[in-house]
Amino acid sequence: MNKAELISAIAAASGLTKADSKRALDATVKSITAALKKGDKVSLVGFGTFSVAKRAARTGVNPSTKKAIKIPAKKVAKFKAGSDLAAAVK
Repeated sequence: MNKAELISAIAAASGLTKADSKRALDATVKSITAALKKGDKVSLVGFGTFSVAKRAARTGVNPSTKKAIKIPAKKVAKFKAGSDLAAAVK
């Protein structure tokens, strides 16, 4: 499912117009992104939790030259499915 299909599904399920559904989805994504930038967790009970994890610096291998390269430390977004979502997918 891509973003346009998700917007259509939200519109159909909620009775909102597609334009309103797009604004709602964009606002949700923007709010989650802002919270993660600040280092906060976003928990949606039953759905899951978005968080930020620190990935340590490490040594990797360039596949074309086979030389060792240093990969710097960085922060990555992480998602852990909640119990309701996990059960629905099962």
